[in-house]
Amino acid sequence: MQDETITNPEEQEVPVEAAAEDAGKTLDEINEEIEKELEEAIEQEERSREEELEEEVAELKNKLLRSVADLENYRKRSARDKADAIRYGNQRLLEDLLPVIDNFGMGMAASEQDAGSMIYMGMQMVQKQLDDFLGNQGVQVVDLKPGDVFDPKEHDAMAQEVSEEFEEGQIIRIMRKGYKMGDRLIRPANVVVAQAAVVEEAADAVAEEGEES
Repeated sequence: MQDETITNPEEQEVPVEAAAEDAGKTLDEINEEIEKELEEAIEQEERSREEELEEEVAELKNKLLRSVADLENYRKRSARDKADAIRYGNQRLLEDLLPVIDNFGMGMAASEQDAGSMIYMGMQMVQKQLDDFLGNQGVQVVDLKPGDVFDPKEHDAMAQEVSEEFEEGQIIRIMRKGYKMGDRLIRPANVVVAQAAVVEEAADAVAEEGEES
C-alpha cells in the first residue's frame, strides 16, 4: 500500500498567471508595473545622487572662493607691509635725530640777536638743509598753534594753566614740536593746556583747608 502525502492547499504555490488572474490583471500589466516601480526607484536614486553632487560642488566652490579671497587679502597685506617698510624704514633714525634738531632750533633762537652775523647765516643754511632732509623723508611738523583744541591723539599735555585768553581745553603754548611721517605720528607735540578758573579755585580751596588742618 502506497503512502499518500496530504498537501495543504494553502501551502501550494500559485502560478503567476493564476495570481494575475485573481488580481484581475494580465501578466504584461504586472511586468509593466514592476518596470515602472524600478524606473522610479532608479530615478529617485539618481536625483538623490545628483543633489549630493550639487551640494559637493557648491561646497567646493565656496572653499575655492574663500581661498581666493584669503590669497587676495594676503597679497594686499604683503604689498601694504612692503610699502610701509619702504616708507617708514627710517623712522627710528628720524626719531633719534629729532632731539638734535630741537637743540639746534633752540641755538638758532638764542642767536637771533646776531642775525646779521656769518655764524647765524651759516646756522640758517644748516637749518634749511635739515628741513629739506625731513621733507624728503616725508616728515612734516604737526600743524599746531596757540588756541587750537588739545587732541590727546597728537599732543602731550605737559601742564595746565588758568588763562583769561584761552578757553578750557585750548592750547596756550607749544613746548616742543610734534612730527608726522605721512599719516603716522612719530612724535607728539608737547603743549600747555588751558584749564577752567573754577578748577584752579577749587584746588586753592583744598590747599587752604589742608593748611588749616
